[in-house]
Amino acid sequence: MVHVVSSRTLVRPSDPERSRVFYGDQLGLAVYREFGTGPERGTVYFLGGGFLEVSGHADGAVSPAVQLWMQVADLAAAHEELLAKGVEIVRPPVTEPWGLVEMWIADPDGIRIVLVEVPAGHPIRYRPGT
Repeated sequence: MVHVVSSRTLVRPSDPERSRVFYGDQLGLAVYREFGTGPERGTVYFLGGGFLEVSGHADGAVSPAVQLWMQVADLAAAHEELLAKGVEIVRPPVTEPWGLVEMWIADPDGIRIVLVEVPAGHPIRYRPGT
């Protein structure tokens, strides 16, 4: 088996600066590192247990198959904060049949992002032996 030391999701935006404003300023993701110079420099953001790298430049449309899943502690608070920052809410928070509370937004290139709250008592919080 391959021994994975680190990983990240790569996003190639059509407008890198617009995407940096979205992920850094509007979503408020913390910067892990930056590299390169100029308008297409790369920025890597902390993404919970992983990283999101926004770098390079896309020439074509984003595949609808690419989506991001981000768990938050308080989805109602995230909803209010994102509305205040002008983020378009694709779908407001809804409790799904599987028990998670989900809200959908999209980045400037249309990458769909689901923000998820795992309610107390949900099976995903269960840890065997605890």
